[in-house]
Amino acid sequence: MRIEAYTQVAQLYKTNNTSKAQATSNVAAARDEVQLSSFGRDYQIAKKAVAEASDIREDKVAEMKQKLASDNYQVDTGDFASKLLEKYNAAIL
Repeated sequence: MRIEAYTQVAQLYKTNNTSKAQATSNVAAARDEVQLSSFGRDYQIAKKAVAEASDIREDKVAEMKQKLASDNYQVDTGDFASKLLEKYNAAIL
């Protein structure tokens, strides 16, 4: 390979000339934008409502406290046993 051939190729493609990058004036004005669909907005509203809701059902707690205080709370042993077995079977599987 000849070195002279490289300079001839460089002259053909004009690689010796360096060009300066042009500054763009719109770069500072450009902004990123996010647009949510109506489904996305509804989802965010529902998620916020669930996050703000209490995990404790105050009406049920008050009812149970009243029954316990008045010695009026009755436990159905058959219902209790079936729920216990249901939880046990779910834990095994």
